[in-house]
Amino acid sequence: MKKILLMLTFCLLAQWSVAQAPKWVEKAKRAVFSVITYDQNDKILNTGNGFYITEDGVALSDYTLFKGAQRAVVMNFDGVQMPVETVLGANDMYDVVKFHVAISGKKVPALTLAATPPTVGGEVYLLPYSTQKDRSYTTGKVKEATKIAEKYFYYTLDMHLKDKMVSCPLMTADGQVFGLAQKSSGQDTATICYAIDTNFGMAQNISALSYGDMALKGINIKKALPDTEEQALVFLYMASSQLSPEKYTELLNDFISQYPNSADGYLRRASQQMFLSTDHESMDKVVTDMDKALDVASKKDDAHFNRAKMIYSYQLGKPENIYKDWTLDKALEEIKKAIAIEELPIYIQQEGDILFAKKDYPAAYASYDKVNKSNLASAVTFFSAAKTKEMMQAPAEEILALMDSCMSYFTEPYMEAAAPYLLERAQARMNADQARNAMLDYDAYFKVVNGNVNDLFYYYREQAALKAKQYQRALDDMAKAIELNPTDLTYRAELAVVNIRVGRNEDAIHVLKEALEIDPKYAEAYRLMGIAQIQMKKKNEACANFAKAKELNDPNVDALIEKHCK
Repeated sequence: MKKILLMLTFCLLAQWSVAQAPKWVEKAKRAVFSVITYDQNDKILNTGNGFYITEDGVALSDYTLFKGAQRAVVMNFDGVQMPVETVLGANDMYDVVKFHVAISGKKVPALTLAATPPTVGGEVYLLPYSTQKDRSYTTGKVKEATKIAEKYFYYTLDMHLKDKMVSCPLMTADGQVFGLAQKSSGQDTATICYAIDTNFGMAQNISALSYGDMALKGINIKKALPDTEEQALVFLYMASSQLSPEKYTELLNDFISQYPNSADGYLRRASQQMFLSTDHESMDKVVTDMDKALDVASKKDDAHFNRAKMIYSYQLGKPENIYKDWTLDKALEEIKKAIAIEELPIYIQQEGDILFAKKDYPAAYASYDKVNKSNLASAVTFFSAAKTKEMMQAPAEEILALMDSCMSYFTEPYMEAAAPYLLERAQARMNADQARNAMLDYDAYFKVVNGNVNDLFYYYREQAALKAKQYQRALDDMAKAIELNPTDLTYRAELAVVNIRVGRNEDAIHVLKEALEIDPKYAEAYRLMGIAQIQMKKKNEACANFAKAKELNDPNVDALIEKHCK
């Protein structure tokens, strides 16, 4: 009898609790849902709770629930499943994630963010997820509110929290949400739990640099783009080198959907499609995007510039597969349209590049010269001018002057960026009969790259040393070249030449015999041995080697035979 009375008392108390529930509870509970996350094998990873903060589907839950998830769905108050569309932000330290649910254009019931935080000692309400039309809730009090990130709070609550209540909303007495319920630690009592400020959860977002955020990387669900076009463009740049071409294309599609009037989106997608293009049909899509970019662009000159650059790049990469009118002439036409609108140095530089590719070197140089007289002048622009002069077969001194201007943009001690230009100037100095200065550039290059050079480098530096009459350096460099590439017969012949030059004829013959062990039909080795033997007064042996060289069709031995062996 006592047991029956006790049960009756509990039922009456429960009915009284429901009867005493605030009026807002029933409506607010409709914003609470269940969350199911799945792994890469589409198996259930975790289950938990969450709730809507906006009527267009923005919601909060705990980060732990989403970590490692490939996809997620929510089940609302009515038992209807909807997919999680994108992750909008995450913080693993405070275990909160913000995301967007695909709600098919319908509004969803959402909670109102608390305008002011609850006071310590104030009564608060936890709303658990339920598909039943009930008004059940759990009450507790705020025990402590600790400030985080200057303007948000982390709450300690005097409230009993069951595992299935984690990530449920915590409400103020007037029905506004102020926190997201979190697990108690093992050391806490059964009546202590915690909550992270919902305003902190809503502050989580995707920024330009979020692609490197480890918390976001821990979730494999698609991330939203930043809220501003400028930030989103930086995000695209960061993602471009880390996503597969297919995934990056999806991201570009999302960008265009979110920012349909951004010319950059269409241009980037056109560039990506061109990179993946295998036929004219796919190239048609490139042109469609390029036309759309020109249509929406506020700066038409920039759109023409990018069109010229893309056609130019296509020509450089796929010259054997011409697409319609995508020729260098078409690229030149586009860049001239850009220049007609605004004569920017970057446009003129592109004009020069196109003219250089067309082998119209005088016109290309005229463009580069304009750039070099502008504020865009740089090591690159002077180098372009130098190479153009080289193709025009200009005097070596003119080319060297341009390379000196190129190098003036670097200061000593040189850094890695200067390395390729040091090599180019070294060659220009050699052509201008400045061998000792050329050696200085080769030495500077060697230092910049920390000695990480190949056999060709030693060969070129040896040429400068030989011309500068620094014979020991020439010998040392050729020995190093042979060490790095012992089968190259040219290097052995060059080492023999230097030895002959300094009167080390026996050493030269030794080097040449080693060359003949590699290739017994190496005609130049016989000719050079003959020259060494002439200097050693061994005419008979020399003439025998000259004859062998002639037998092997050495084109340079006839004059030696005529002079020494007749």
